[in-house]
Amino acid sequence: MNTGSDRGTQGSAAESAVESATDDATQQTTEEAPHVSKAPAFIKSRRTLHLSWQVGVFVVGLAVIGAGVAMLVLPGPGWVAIFAGLAIWATEFAWASLVLRWTKRKVTEAAQKALDPRVRRRNIILTSVGLVIAGALIGFYLWKYGLTPPWDLKDQ
Repeated sequence: MNTGSDRGTQGSAAESAVESATDDATQQTTEEAPHVSKAPAFIKSRRTLHLSWQVGVFVVGLAVIGAGVAMLVLPGPGWVAIFAGLAIWATEFAWASLVLRWTKRKVTEAAQKALDPRVRRRNIILTSVGLVIAGALIGFYLWKYGLTPPWDLKDQ
């Protein structure tokens, strides 16, 4: 294991063998361990119970994700519910755990990118331009038609 000390190459062959074995063990523990079900032990011990448990987890996760998709167009925290459903699935399914890990990484990258001063400046400029255009269109409508709603306009 490299501790950053300045021993140089004075260590013995046994020390270097121990260090390389320790490095290998550290690499193996930092790599992803196989996915293990979060079901209680008495459920995992019986195949039919475990399969029923997985079906239940899948149905609950699907319901939460379905509610999240509905909340994308309805009021509510849609993306939060979708990620929560994915986290529910990740308790039982390895593929969902991989997707959740990938999603977390992408969201973190996007958040870091959004905090970049150049990106923030560009977003502020684009938002300002959009607000100016929207204000001009609203001002033109009010100048032309007044406070009359569009559905009450007669042929003018």
